[in-house]
Amino acid sequence: MELINGKELAKKIRMELKEEVEELKQKGIKPKLAVIMVGDDKASAVYVRNKSKACEEIGIEFEEFLLESTITQEYLINLIKELNNREDINGILLQSPIPEGLDIREAFNTIDYRKDVDGFNPINVGKLSIGEDSFISCTPYGVIKMLEEYNIPIEGKRAVIIGRSNIVGKPLIQCLLNKNATVTVCHSKTKNIEEITSKADILIAALGKPKFVTSNMVKEGAVVIDVGINRNEEGKLVGDVDFENVSKKVSYITPVPGGVGPMTIAMLMYNVVKSAKSLLKK
Repeated sequence: MELINGKELAKKIRMELKEEVEELKQKGIKPKLAVIMVGDDKASAVYVRNKSKACEEIGIEFEEFLLESTITQEYLINLIKELNNREDINGILLQSPIPEGLDIREAFNTIDYRKDVDGFNPINVGKLSIGEDSFISCTPYGVIKMLEEYNIPIEGKRAVIIGRSNIVGKPLIQCLLNKNATVTVCHSKTKNIEEITSKADILIAALGKPKFVTSNMVKEGAVVIDVGINRNEEGKLVGDVDFENVSKKVSYITPVPGGVGPMTIAMLMYNVVKSAKSLLKK
């Protein structure tokens, strides 16, 4: 069994991006990310802080908009439109969740797809589904980068995704199809899930249930990617996979923490730099 070290890979990507940012600055382009956070969700505040740190490390400028949970939908949409029109901003990220009463779909749809570094605008979702160049949602993109970096074959392999969220599961379907995998998706309504997962060459767990994937659900020698981040009763971070037992059967596996998590932020940085680089073509 080999551990897929997302922490080390993310570090490597960030170092490469730092060099690219230096080169862009020499050409007069200063990559900049704008992050909007509405309300005071504690987990979101941690994520925003981590994104800010990553930007600082790489040399990407960072501007945050911390909004009260009482703002109107109109205020949020107007702010996004304002950021769309600002030439100094290459990427716009709306931190989810946002308070009830605000329409997150309308907000995502308003972000200019050329600055949609989270990959949630329907234009980017559509471009991904037909195999055109687009911004890809950061967590699925991180998963694909991990498989590529470790030279794990995807073409012709049977990939099973557990979870069908708009943020991870659905974009992953397209990413894997674009790499010529045979893709099956399982979810809360799937019957005999073990029968399906135990045939997977690549099994990706992204459902948000601690230790849901047990060793009897996994094929000998499979590759297991654990996207889940959950806290157990002791407050310890655990994934969607029973790591201790599953790791004895597989060829590759990601740990939690230190697996997919760091890759998500690395790919966000990658997307911001990609957006800034597009200015060179103008």
